[in-house]
Amino acid sequence: MNASDIPDIRLHMERLAAEGVDVVRVVYPDLIGTDRARDVLLDHLPAACDHGLAFCRAVYHTSPQGDVVAVAGGLDAGLPDVTVRPDLSTLAVLPWEPGVAACLGEVTDPATGAPAPESPRDLLRTVLARATEQGLRPVVGPELEYFLLEPAPGTPTGWRRSPETTGSVYTAGLRADPGNHLLRTLRHLRELGLGVITGNHEFDGGQYEINLTHSAALDAADRAFRFKAAVKELARQEGNMATFMAKPFGDAGGSGFHLHLSCDDADDRNAFDDPADPYGLSATARHAVAGILAHAPALAALANPTVNSYKRFGPDTLAPWLIDWGLDNRSSMVRIPPERGSGARLELRLGDASANPYLLIAGTIAAALLGVQAGEEPPAPLEGYGYDTSRSDLLPQTLSAALDALEADAALTEVLGKAFATSFLTYKRDELARFGRHVTDWEFTEYAYHL
Repeated sequence: MNASDIPDIRLHMERLAAEGVDVVRVVYPDLIGTDRARDVLLDHLPAACDHGLAFCRAVYHTSPQGDVVAVAGGLDAGLPDVTVRPDLSTLAVLPWEPGVAACLGEVTDPATGAPAPESPRDLLRTVLARATEQGLRPVVGPELEYFLLEPAPGTPTGWRRSPETTGSVYTAGLRADPGNHLLRTLRHLRELGLGVITGNHEFDGGQYEINLTHSAALDAADRAFRFKAAVKELARQEGNMATFMAKPFGDAGGSGFHLHLSCDDADDRNAFDDPADPYGLSATARHAVAGILAHAPALAALANPTVNSYKRFGPDTLAPWLIDWGLDNRSSMVRIPPERGSGARLELRLGDASANPYLLIAGTIAAALLGVQAGEEPPAPLEGYGYDTSRSDLLPQTLSAALDALEADAALTEVLGKAFATSFLTYKRDELARFGRHVTDWEFTEYAYHL
């Protein structure tokens, strides 16, 4: 920040004070997409913008259980800082928390002034710069599912689905949502300015889907990140828990994170549309599909980033576990919705709800750009119901296999950046090692009595 910025900051402060705000929450995503933050008293906002807020860089390397993973640049470097400055262009008053506004934070390395190597938001910016070089501006529409849980003392997890009603897919109202969770949440998210457009109860009891409008890729990632944080916060406020875990229950389906992707060209036209093509898709769109198919094994590490993610896969789950594409075919990994013209796009159905929005969007765009650059055509689209291993190759079936595929995909990791890839792989392999040492309830039930 320099002296010329001070009047703009003062204008923000005056506006916020007039709305009764005295605290600004500065939020940024960590490596797994969880929100990290600090509350700043309004009077201190100029100093926060000028000097930044210091956080230990190892926050990017800290597991959900509080373990600090030995990622290069963290423990080995003496736990140095990163600096986070408020991005005032993203300020929004929180409708459910009186006196508080929130904004995203820009994360830099104080030693270099450059973005922090693990910053997901800056990783996406790097990939988008590649897209600009190819004359493309990616447009993304996120779709996210989640489960709402309520306390259930005495049960193994302490939580149960809220409600546990079945058979209420694609419904709204009190029949599937007697607590009116969805309606309250939609209204709060609208007031927060996240561009939510629709919502409904999903397939399983206590499962919901909320769709966000499409927009430029960075904005879409910002909104998806803030959406996940807001939904979880709103549930906590009512004593419940919202989880974007891929598959929290063995007797229910998983939660997806589908991405609708198109690209505008230099003339603001949809670069994926071509009325003269038999499929109505331009060469750019077909090459993008081919790129996503080619890099799908590596992309799975970002789209399905947990041990639990791969329990969502399987026949008849409508979660893709084969590498294929189809025209308006929901059993394919890449679906081409029926709209053409300005609505021409692809839908990547690979991701689950636990994915970091910035990493999923960055990886998808990177794979699409590599396809455009290579200029290869995809195979014939899937016809009929999928999940036939004689027709399509399998995706990785474990997190370990997906991480190996990511490490082996030199082209994709070059676009994403070697420093990021190394950090992500180290962090996630530590997760696998910790899981491998954990004794599960299944093991005890299976072995203890008989062996």
